[in-house]
Amino acid sequence: MEKKLDFKVTKDDNEIASTSRNKPILLEKRKSQLSIEYRTLSIKLEESRTGTLEDKEKDPNIKKELEIDFHKLSLHELGLRFNTDTSSGLTSTIATQRLQRNGKNLISPPDSKIFKKIFGYIFGGFCPLLWFASLICFLAWEPLGNPPDKTNMGLAILILIVIFLQAVFNGYQDWSSFAVMKSINSMLPSTTTFIRDGKTQTVPLYSLIIGDLIVLKLGTKVPADVRIIHQVDLKFDKSVLTGENKPVSASVDMTDDIYLESRNIGLMGTLITNGEALGIVVATGDRTVMGKIAKLSSNTQHESSILQKEITKFVIIITCLAIITSSLTLIIWASWLRSSYPNFINLSGALINAIGVLVAYVPEGLPIAVTLTLTLVARKMAKQKVLVKNLTVVETLGCVNVIASDKTGTLTQNRMFVDKVHIGNESYDQEKSLQAKNSESLGFCQLVSVGRLCNAASFDPKTADLSIDERIILGDGTDSAVLRFVTKYAIDDSEVDRYIKIAEIPFNSKNKWMLRVMKPKDNINLYNTNRHIVLVKGAPDVLLGNCTRILEPDGTERPLDDRARQSLTDKLSEWCGTGTRVILLCRRIITNESEIPSDTSDLEALGQLSYNLTVIGLMGILDPPRPEILEVIRTCRGAGIRVFMVTGDYSLTAASIAKLVGIFTDSDNIIHTITDLDQLSDKLEIVEHKTSTILESPKKVTSLLLTGSDVATLSDKQWDIVITYDEIVFARTTPEQKLRIVQEFQNRDSIVGVTGDGVNDAPALKAANIGIAMGGGSEVAIEAADMVLLDNNFSSIVVALESGRLVFDNLKKVILYLLPAGSWSELIPVLVNVFLGVPSPLSTFLMICICVLTDMLPSIALMYEKAEKDVLTRPPRNPKKSTLVDWKLLVHAYLFLGMIEAFFSHVMYFHYMQLYGGFSASDLLFAYDKWTDGYKNYTQDQLNEFMYTGQCVLFVSLVVMQSCGNVFATRTRYLSLFQHLPIKQRSKNYYIFAAQVGSILLACFVIYTPGINESLNTRPIPVEFWFFPLVFAVTIVIVDEIRKFFVRRRSPSFFYKLAW
Repeated sequence: MEKKLDFKVTKDDNEIASTSRNKPILLEKRKSQLSIEYRTLSIKLEESRTGTLEDKEKDPNIKKELEIDFHKLSLHELGLRFNTDTSSGLTSTIATQRLQRNGKNLISPPDSKIFKKIFGYIFGGFCPLLWFASLICFLAWEPLGNPPDKTNMGLAILILIVIFLQAVFNGYQDWSSFAVMKSINSMLPSTTTFIRDGKTQTVPLYSLIIGDLIVLKLGTKVPADVRIIHQVDLKFDKSVLTGENKPVSASVDMTDDIYLESRNIGLMGTLITNGEALGIVVATGDRTVMGKIAKLSSNTQHESSILQKEITKFVIIITCLAIITSSLTLIIWASWLRSSYPNFINLSGALINAIGVLVAYVPEGLPIAVTLTLTLVARKMAKQKVLVKNLTVVETLGCVNVIASDKTGTLTQNRMFVDKVHIGNESYDQEKSLQAKNSESLGFCQLVSVGRLCNAASFDPKTADLSIDERIILGDGTDSAVLRFVTKYAIDDSEVDRYIKIAEIPFNSKNKWMLRVMKPKDNINLYNTNRHIVLVKGAPDVLLGNCTRILEPDGTERPLDDRARQSLTDKLSEWCGTGTRVILLCRRIITNESEIPSDTSDLEALGQLSYNLTVIGLMGILDPPRPEILEVIRTCRGAGIRVFMVTGDYSLTAASIAKLVGIFTDSDNIIHTITDLDQLSDKLEIVEHKTSTILESPKKVTSLLLTGSDVATLSDKQWDIVITYDEIVFARTTPEQKLRIVQEFQNRDSIVGVTGDGVNDAPALKAANIGIAMGGGSEVAIEAADMVLLDNNFSSIVVALESGRLVFDNLKKVILYLLPAGSWSELIPVLVNVFLGVPSPLSTFLMICICVLTDMLPSIALMYEKAEKDVLTRPPRNPKKSTLVDWKLLVHAYLFLGMIEAFFSHVMYFHYMQLYGGFSASDLLFAYDKWTDGYKNYTQDQLNEFMYTGQCVLFVSLVVMQSCGNVFATRTRYLSLFQHLPIKQRSKNYYIFAAQVGSILLACFVIYTPGINESLNTRPIPVEFWFFPLVFAVTIVIVDEIRKFFVRRRSPSFFYKLAW
């Protein structure tokens, strides 16, 4: 045994410890993000370590991490490597030189990137075009204006206001936390204790350097990455990195090939919860694991969501069209109009016309409308207990075609209970277990004892006065179920007090078992011995091969022969076939005390005790499926979404649960395995990553059951086969394998949603197209996810999926509503002015008013539209084939609705000019530079007044046709308006009527406000011109109803093929 180190915990250290235990809750989010990066890095290192050399060379950073060998060095080699003495530490001279060379032991604060973000807000999307437009307007005012036109200045300012509004909404939508590591240094202690020149000193943390010999004490935090060289019962709380609160025992020797996982390395920021130690500093500041992860977290680039990519594509298309058309107008002016009609448009006017084209093409209200509508949907989902953390992923839900779900707590209720046990050749249900307790059956009593002693769960002391079934248990579901059972059927509650815990190997997802070494205080116990007892509890398929004997119900032992082994295997298969999770309980009495390792923290040495075990019995644990899950799976399948199970359970148990919840549906119970994949590999044809299986069987097998070990061996060709199955269960999987499953499906064009609630699920949740965490899950999982089911109810996914699909439909409607008047019908007046010489039918100011004022309220109202038909009866959207803005939508917006609105609005403009000014169409067409003082005996001011009023007439016509015609035509894609009336309960949307009123009032504000009339040349219009456009609005609805009629009939096919 090691001697106790000769140093004490000082008052200052205790104060540091107290401070470190009372951190603000705000830091928890930072810790969660660290945990995600740590888990992901650990998985990458493990995969690279077991992969080929070529794979390692592909990622030099991973290769560099794998080359770290501080944990593998002997103490002598360690001293030589760092030129330090393992008893007296560094000399002051060397320490000073290293501090100057390597810098202080501090993690560099991350770049806030605030200027980059602001730049993105004000120059993203359509903003570059608007900036350019504003600049040109300022130039057109001065110095190019002769004389300066104040309306040009007002227009420039107005465009700047639009840019500001878009920037505000972009900033609101940007949820990214750029300060992930802003408070990292506050997680660390401010001082530390080290030994230099043989003297123990307490110094500021930043003065630590590589090679320092430091003192680690209970309650303090590790100030740098440290190699442990001497320790007494030292334990770390690594939750800041791993997310797991369970203390980890330290070791002097290497316990894992990977630096991050070896227990002889203390990582910066982790808390010492027990014991004391000496260590050599091997990394400081940014070179520590926490420093590297901090940098990784702050530099992580979030991949754009599907919606963001599609909007970016739309922006590029519109920008190109705008630039081409505006350039064309300038070229025509310079090459033709300037010489042919020198008094028609001067340079300032030509620039304003070009800007008018840009403004006409750009739907300025689109970014605002999209952000507002996504926010509304997110709030609506929140009322359904679905929290959306990233607005833009809402639409991604409509594309999801694969959901990889864990089992416990998601598909099942996470209310585990022991349903039956099996000892020897006898099975015990609840009634028989009570009889065994009363008869004090020795075999049953030992089973209960092992279940109690080899258990990481514990009752909450606050509920000690409640019954066993009502008491709260701290621990995982399996241990909790076992603890409740053994407490209920224990003969003597004091049995647990008769033993001392010597060592433990906690359960983990790789070993799939838990081990404890107990030392009886005397030989008065169920095992009639005072020797060390090894107790093991875990997966039967893993442990059964380590067993050599079996216990009978009467307490006698006999060899575990083939017959007995087969009997246990049959019982295991029988129980698993009913969806029962089965665990095996074993023991071993140590006859040779030298087998107990002197270093009880050496898990590898302890693991050698898990052989030559005696089978005590089996426990069957049930976790009932959620009552709603069968219908949820059926709904998902009807929506074209495949739901796969990814679980750590035994394969037969997983398959049985899959049948109960509806994942496996084959009535003949034909389920393929890895063997069938090998046979199908030869029948697979691969053509440009598209797969087709050539099966001669008259019935296609849709179900596939794979284990984690299968996943590790699958080739690309086999993965191509795997994705063709409709029903898949992955059993006995590790977190690394779950991550690989997600990536393999994504590589084959699947849009994957992942559900999870544990720390180990974080990498897969983050890698998925959309990660879905349970509200009752770990904080790390919630942080990694894009969406959280607050009520832990899998059925909430149906609500989310429906919202995701509906938001796509409604976003198309919003865009279709905005484009006709907010883009095309604004472009036509500019072209009519330039090419046909008509006095400007619409000012640039009024164009912007349509985009950001009058069209905004109806577009938001459209987001409240209910589905025309059940959106969950159609397949998921393929983002490569069905995009938010495609050629069909543009044709419908520009050449159908846009042309109708442009035509009728110009009719109203010409009608007003003729009715009030006496100008015939021929007088206006090709007027060019004739529209000047004296034309038709009018002064220039009178001509301008006619033009300004005519512009407002055209503006009002567009507003009325949009708010009273297009909004009803766009409400449905296929159904008739009369089948989907906004006043019917099934399709109710009263917001439409409020939006219509609001849109008209805004138009009145623009044309009837004296200040705006004077500064931006708007004018009141005759009252009859408010009513004429209503006829045209009805015409739009009627024409679109005719189109939808032919679309529903699919005859002639021309209409259906063009349907948006």
